[in-house]
Amino acid sequence: MKTRHGVKAAFVAFGFAMAVDAANSPAQEAVPVQIAPATVQTVSPRSWIPGSIVSRSDARIASLVGGRVVWVAEVGQRVKAGAPIARLDDTVIRLQSTDLEAQVTRARAQRELARSQLERYNQLAATHVLSASQLEEARAQVSMTDADVTRAESQLRRAQHDIEESRIRAPFAGIVTERFIQQGEFVAVGAATVRLVNTGDIEARATASLDLASNIKPGQTITVRDRDTERAGKVRTVVPVGDDRSRQFEVRVTFEKSDWLVGTPIEVSLPTAPERKAMTVPRDALMIRANRSYVLRVTRKNTVEELIVTPGITVADLVEVRGALSAGDRLVIRGGERLSDGQAVKIVTEEALAAPHRG
Repeated sequence: MKTRHGVKAAFVAFGFAMAVDAANSPAQEAVPVQIAPATVQTVSPRSWIPGSIVSRSDARIASLVGGRVVWVAEVGQRVKAGAPIARLDDTVIRLQSTDLEAQVTRARAQRELARSQLERYNQLAATHVLSASQLEEARAQVSMTDADVTRAESQLRRAQHDIEESRIRAPFAGIVTERFIQQGEFVAVGAATVRLVNTGDIEARATASLDLASNIKPGQTITVRDRDTERAGKVRTVVPVGDDRSRQFEVRVTFEKSDWLVGTPIEVSLPTAPERKAMTVPRDALMIRANRSYVLRVTRKNTVEELIVTPGITVADLVEVRGALSAGDRLVIRGGERLSDGQAVKIVTEEALAAPHRG
């Protein structure tokens, strides 16, 4: 009996000692974390479609007159709208213009003579000295000289226009990327002279399956990417004509600023299904382990609890999830790598969280 009482007394003493140690030990320190809320967003599944960067102003500039090439802009030369990009020999056209100026002067003189003759005939008509046929002939002569003047002036304006067009000018600002003529060659009317590309007015062009057409509307915000860069863009237009053979249609996407070169291969993220409302969490809030995916929700008592979720599609920095979440739930996005369910936390700013790690 004494032995039993001795053992019992020993256990009581050990329990008392443990209680004293627990009372005297400090409480577990709260772990600093950064949080972000769960939100309801409009999402839709998306697929990356290959495309390329194109210029909205990319043309082979044609010559409106024929002639020998005197000068042509160099490849790589940047020109302003209205600046010359090629010059043709205009010697023959100028000679024609001089001849036509003389013809205009002659036609105008003949017209003045005919008008003076008609005026005299009108004065004599009251005295019945002239016959009616002579008066009609004088009027017809005035009409003919008017027509001659109009014709000569028109031909002169055409010659002057050809002289102006012998200096082939850029219809828009851009860079000469290719030359189709060389100095000394003869250029025919309508022949291409240079390729001019406006590198400051670019957009993305992609062709997608006709199955996606109903999900894409002008004004939608989508993502355009190359190997290292992603940019937000807006659908400028959807060309509503599909190709019979490829069963594809064209999408054009614009963006504010870009250093992409014309011809750069890119990918465009296009929706593959109608938009829907879904619960989303920041990408950094999602914890992915070998057998489960979960988030850490901060409770009102500033402890964390694990919530198992099923991830869905990704939209920018958000991930669609399905689980026992509500909009506004506070989720750990920084500092939760070693947290366990029920552990105490304190909410801090990003700067405060990074402070201990600054060297």
